[in-house]
Amino acid sequence: MLEGLRVLDLTWVLGGPFAGQLMAQLGADVIKIETLSGDLSRAVPPHWIQGDSAYYLSVNRGKKSIALDLKSEGGRHAFEKLVATSDAVIYGFAPDVPKRLGIDHESLLAINPRICVAELIGLHDEGEYSRAPAYDLIVQAMGGVMSITGAEGGEPARVGYQIGDLSGGLYLALGLTATLAAAQRDGKGRKVQISLLDCQVSLLTWQAQNYFASGEIPVARGSRNPVLAPSEVYRCADGRHLAVSPTGDNFWRNFCEILGRPDLVTDPLYATRQARIENGLKLSEILGAIFETKPATHWASLFFAERVPAAIVHRVDEAVSQPVARLRNMVEEVEKPDTGVSTRFLGNPFKYEDSKVLGYPPAHGADGRDLLRDLCGYDDATIDELIKSQAIK
Repeated sequence: MLEGLRVLDLTWVLGGPFAGQLMAQLGADVIKIETLSGDLSRAVPPHWIQGDSAYYLSVNRGKKSIALDLKSEGGRHAFEKLVATSDAVIYGFAPDVPKRLGIDHESLLAINPRICVAELIGLHDEGEYSRAPAYDLIVQAMGGVMSITGAEGGEPARVGYQIGDLSGGLYLALGLTATLAAAQRDGKGRKVQISLLDCQVSLLTWQAQNYFASGEIPVARGSRNPVLAPSEVYRCADGRHLAVSPTGDNFWRNFCEILGRPDLVTDPLYATRQARIENGLKLSEILGAIFETKPATHWASLFFAERVPAAIVHRVDEAVSQPVARLRNMVEEVEKPDTGVSTRFLGNPFKYEDSKVLGYPPAHGADGRDLLRDLCGYDDATIDELIKSQAIK
């Protein structure tokens, strides 16, 4: 995959580091370049594992770490040495910062004509939007997703995880991979810029397209799908919730048989896909009453046996421990190097030949001396002087 390619990751907190971790999961050698005070996520509460913030641990596996002061002469020189031997740089500064630091793409190309840059910004890189704060909640709000999330007629709701930051990281990794492929082909470094807001707007996909086609503004409908029926979540006798989506004719027929209501298949109100959509509210009332008679596990096992699309709404603990997650190695145990104590992490969603289990997230600056010696060619005396001058940690 990306073995043999080196990425310098200057990002911090969540979206950018997530992109760096994705690159590592695809096989790239990722070097996390931190400030002397370290990534802010290292101090995010409330949970800690062996002295490390769980937040930081979640998106920094498989990386090496070096701490540099890019505003100092020594730190800048070391960074330029690393750029000369690398394939890509990712950063998430305010749009005007790279130029001021002298690490914009044009400056880096002068050091390495093959270097690629993936830049993560909040909203836009010019004018009044360039300095606007773009926290995950704000991006969700501006991107439209909160208006279509939550209970029908209720208050707007944020997506339960940081979809603004994380989707930005996904797009950043994808864009960087494309620039690296192009650079491998013709030897020319390229830059890709990803806006968190662009990513949110792009994820509106068919909701936006339906609006363009009809002028009808999408609204929140809880778990109910506005163009499929039945396709929503129902409460069962045990208080658990079951998601069902038997939208094809064969699925619908088997679904009704399992519920003991084969008459619904031929009922003119529900016999066709369009009829089920038009009479969705009444159908939902009928199904809701049926599901309340048995526990969710009862219904889920029957539907699974007949391959009808349905699943219990899992809590996070259930999602990571369910059999299929274990079969897919989506939870891994990794030892912390200095303690030998294992910690659970989410696994690699990229399944490919020779993929490796990523190492434990690095301690702040843990690999600095080795990187400066092996990649930059510094001797121990030079490294000691840089540490003394506080250009590196």
